[in-house]
Amino acid sequence: MSKRNVWTFLIVCGLTLYTSQSAISQSFRVQCPTSTITHPNAANNNSEPAFTGPTTMTLGGGGFLTPMANVNGAIKCQQISGGDGFATMADGTQTFMFSFGPLSGLADIAAGQPGSEYPNVFNTVFPGTLQPGDPATTDGAAPTTLGNFTYNGAVGLAPDLDAENDNGCKAPCLDGHVDPRQIMDVGVMNGNIPAPLMAMDEDDEFFLTLSNVGMIMRPDLFEQHTVHFHGYPNASSFYDGVPDASVAINIGGSFTYYYLAPDAGTYFWHCHITPPEHLQMGMVGQIFVRPRQNRVPSSTHLYAALQAQQQDLRTACNPNSDILCSNPLPQKGDNGVTGGFTGGTATKKFAYNDGDGSTYYDVEYPIQIHGFDPNFHFVGMTFNPEAFVDMKDKYFLLNGRSYPDTVTPGPMQTETSDGRSHFSQPLPSIINIAAGQKALLRISDLDVTEYQTLASLGIPMQVIGYNAKLLRDQAGNNMYYNTNSITLAGGESLDVILDASNTSLYPPGSVFYLYTPQLDHLSNDAENFGGLMTEVHIN
Repeated sequence: MSKRNVWTFLIVCGLTLYTSQSAISQSFRVQCPTSTITHPNAANNNSEPAFTGPTTMTLGGGGFLTPMANVNGAIKCQQISGGDGFATMADGTQTFMFSFGPLSGLADIAAGQPGSEYPNVFNTVFPGTLQPGDPATTDGAAPTTLGNFTYNGAVGLAPDLDAENDNGCKAPCLDGHVDPRQIMDVGVMNGNIPAPLMAMDEDDEFFLTLSNVGMIMRPDLFEQHTVHFHGYPNASSFYDGVPDASVAINIGGSFTYYYLAPDAGTYFWHCHITPPEHLQMGMVGQIFVRPRQNRVPSSTHLYAALQAQQQDLRTACNPNSDILCSNPLPQKGDNGVTGGFTGGTATKKFAYNDGDGSTYYDVEYPIQIHGFDPNFHFVGMTFNPEAFVDMKDKYFLLNGRSYPDTVTPGPMQTETSDGRSHFSQPLPSIINIAAGQKALLRISDLDVTEYQTLASLGIPMQVIGYNAKLLRDQAGNNMYYNTNSITLAGGESLDVILDASNTSLYPPGSVFYLYTPQLDHLSNDAENFGGLMTEVHIN
């Protein structure tokens, strides 16, 4: 039977055979080492060590540099699926997507947290059988608490029993072997908008496995997928996700990307196969990198810690020779230079390695701007040609939701064509700030067709970073600015602080709005009073 006839048969007879064929021919794998050359001690890689100085390296016996002292950072791992699914728009319309979904960190992602896990969490086997739609299937009755579902390990991870029986390794023998049934059960029709959130700390090594489970609603499409970290500095071309310069992942296959965490800041990622189509259809997500400054001991001044970082060749900054250095020392006299801010505690967080504490915040919110063209998505679900030139967004989304869904707490679920509910939009957009505190908004725009403007009424926005770079000139002057609106094009990011520390101006119980002044973007397709808007609550 020809390949065309096989797929025709599948279309007529339904989804079961497609899933079985994918499982039979699969080559899914997952990878999360407990130690590496850069992080040689497995016992130290499951938490972030304090930053007391840059890692010192020496030439090892293998001819490459190995850590000698002050091994900073840890290892983090994540697994995602590439496939399709449905999301619910604010007017109730169920919209088809090509999209990424979570295959690790399921509980954390459903709770609005990143799904990037340490090896001791990632490398755990689920004690039972995961069901299609998990965790919505298991915990759908209480989506805001998720008390009944706590698993954050790698979906499908299983002991290699053959290797155990052959004495090739000791139990539990987790060597990347997976159960393809579990990958398919959880990964199929489980697309998220935005794609699963990722987070790292500077000095981390990050292993990201993409498993392509196929698109059940379009079995005629043999769509490959990749992960491209947009704007990520010094990415190896092999892991950059651009298919003509690296690799693309076929249906039934897995690939593990490797990244060394770069400078702190807000980045984003997307599929780089037919980007206008796959971005429009929903294959977009956010990743952010936390600064070393969060790990500076409480007895160390931030200015001294930033001076020490200049000894790290990856982030050393010499303004005389490097016009792009990312973390120049602040001007003398700034807060922290002569005894202001000191290093971190569990509640003291910074957006960048500023050296003066000026990017301090209490709570952070990733905000991804995106837009959907319902006609393009409908055609994408059918077998009609897509009119790229006629793309026109009608749904305007903050973290995959339009107002009033943007202020709905907890994950949103959608029942898809498999009859199961899936957490299709897990990331809330409502911003809660405790009175007297500051919030960091990590805003990224991955629109295909539109520029987007966000305005803040009542609480000025202090812009501190642009495209993952601290706004500071090479002389050390902070170039932050206050504004009531920001405008982003697709492929740009901003770091913004909302300062509610003045309780007389922002008392508990206050409600403010973050919205677009582009009036035609305040709609949910044909309905008014929706779109690109959310609320800021002072608690």
